[in-house]
Parts: sequence; C-alpha cells; structure tokens
Amino acid sequence: MFTTLFNQCDWNKELQSIYRTTAEDVRRALARTQRTLADFKALIAPAAAPFLEQMAWLSQQATQKRFGKTIQLFAPLYLSNECQNICTYCGFSLDNQIPRKTLTAMELIQELIAVKAMGYQHVLLVTGEAQQRVGMPYFRQMLPLVRQHFQHIALEVQPLDEADYAELRALGVNTVLVYQETYHREDYRKHHPKGKKANFDYRLTCPDRIGRAGMHKIGIGALLGLDDWRADSFFTAMHLQYLEKTYWQSKFSVSFPRLRPHAGGLQPKSVIADRELVQLICAWRLFNNEVELSISTRESPRFRDNIIKLGITSISAGSKTNPGGYAVAPQSLEQFEIDDARDPATIAQVIRDAGYEPIWKDWDHALQL
Repeated sequence: MFTTLFNQCDWNKELQSIYRTTAEDVRRALARTQRTLADFKALIAPAAAPFLEQMAWLSQQATQKRFGKTIQLFAPLYLSNECQNICTYCGFSLDNQIPRKTLTAMELIQELIAVKAMGYQHVLLVTGEAQQRVGMPYFRQMLPLVRQHFQHIALEVQPLDEADYAELRALGVNTVLVYQETYHREDYRKHHPKGKKANFDYRLTCPDRIGRAGMHKIGIGALLGLDDWRADSFFTAMHLQYLEKTYWQSKFSVSFPRLRPHAGGLQPKSVIADRELVQLICAWRLFNNEVELSISTRESPRFRDNIIKLGITSISAGSKTNPGGYAVAPQSLEQFEIDDARDPATIAQVIRDAGYEPIWKDWDHALQL
C-alpha cells in the first residue's frame, strides 16, 4: 500500500528540496516530454514563477492533445451535513452548533430533479462523515433512487472498507473522491482532533481500498492552505503516481480546493495566490497528461474564466454545498462559501465563448458493453 512508500519519505527534506530548486532545474524540466517527480518539484517551486507563461502554453497544448477542447461540468448534491468528526476547517464539524439535516428519500428525489433540470446527466453525492446516519444502510436505500435519474454517480463520503466500495460499485457508483486534506502527519492530527477521521493512516490507504474494489475513477487531492501547498502537492503527485501504477485500470482526477470561509473561520497556514494556483495546475498537466484536473466554485468567476484554457478538464457550476440546497432547504448552512455563484447555463456559455465545448455527461454504462 501507499503507506510503505510514504513512510520512507521525510516531509521537511522534501520541502527543503522544493525550495532549493534552481532556474536551471526548471529549464531541464520544461525541456522534457516525460517528466518525473523531481521535475514536478521544479515546476511547483518558487524558481518556476518566471516561467509561468511558457508553462501555461505547454499545459494548454498538452491538455488539448489529450482531452480536446472540452470542459466537463459537474455539480455536488449534498445528502447530509451530519458529521462525527471535529475538523478545524469545515463548517460541518461536530463542534459547530448548526442545524443538522439528512435528506429523506422524497427530499433526495426533489434534489435530483432540480440538478437534472440544470442540464446535468451525472451527479456527485456528498455527505459529512457520520457512519451511523449516512453509512452503508443509507447508501443502499438512496443509490437505487439516484440510478433512476443519473447513469453516472460519483461519491464523496467518509472512507470505507474495501468490501463497502465493492458493494457501492455494484449499486452503481462509478467514481469515489477522497481527499487526504494534508499529507503532513503532525498537522493532520492537529486539524482532526476527534472522530474516525483522526486516523491518518486509514484515510491515507483509502484510495488503495477503492482501487482494489475496481472503481472506475478515483479522485484525490489536498486542501490547499492547511500546510505548505507545495509540499502537499508533491505528496499528492507521489500518491497519484503510485496509484496509476498499481491500479492501472482506473482513471484518476485531482482537485485543487483552497480554504474558504466557513463556520469556525480557520485561517490558512500557507496562502496560495491566484498566480501560484495557475502555476500548480500547469505543473500538474506537464507532469501527467492523462489525469483529470478539476476546479470548483470555491474560486472566483474571473479566475475560473481565465483557467479554462490552461489545463483543467472539469469545472463545477451552480453548486450548493448544503443538504437540500437546490430545492428542499436553500437556506441551510453551507459547508463552505462559494465564490462563483453563476448558474450552469452561464458557465456553459463562458466555456463556449472561450472556444471550448461544455460536456454534461461524464461516462455511461454502455461503454462497458
């Protein structure tokens, strides 16, 4: 499992290595067509900042060659804000005194209809981490309802056991997203003082369990701002490289969530500026031409409009981060504040105006026939 490789690494040594990178290291990385983890370090380092224009051009070319001029649209549908973890950065954290809600079957149907009416043909289901309220029995009840409306189902919930992922796959789940939040073991413990999520290693090995269960696609990432974003991104890249080699039959995606305002108000330890986020996205594309790269409504409209041509392949639109946010309970507390509140039709037009085609459907079971 990935823990064997991860435990051989030293966070501080890798961090120092990134900041020791020189302009010549960056030039060598840019000159290559097949890039290594060492090249990725160079491309995310401060030394690469003056090369951003070249990186952006190369990233655009690599993305168009692999994915064409397409951008996939998606929207999260929150099933529940109940959570048994204390997380310092999350509005759903157990210690936040907020009204808790889990969708009933009828409420879920209302939400599914509302999301589909926006044009979507796939859906991302999200919950807090409350095993008793939104565990496997809940998913067994709700997923057949979702299947009646959507062919492609993605899930972002608490880490589960391998047998659970195999069952979820049988129930129609095609994609599972699980974010490590931060790969810094000590800081991870600080930000997750209570609940099952406090188990760093169980979360770190979650993509292994998803991969062994044969899931079609696995999504990973780090919450940018909990620790040094460059080091967290390096370990995310190492994780992806391991997963691709080990579970080569699955597809993979990487997301770039930055800390956003929420109930609790944690300030980022490491701020990543817009220009640096562009650098990171381009570095990812130059490191890996195959991985899907995703940007959410956490980001501003201006940033999202400008990033369309520079390496991402999917973008959320019209997102609600509260259970029932589309139809049932629009005023319930969001997990985090979104920045880009434009509706999906507007985002689709922005994509067309950029010369790209908006894609509303991720994948179909017919592809397996």
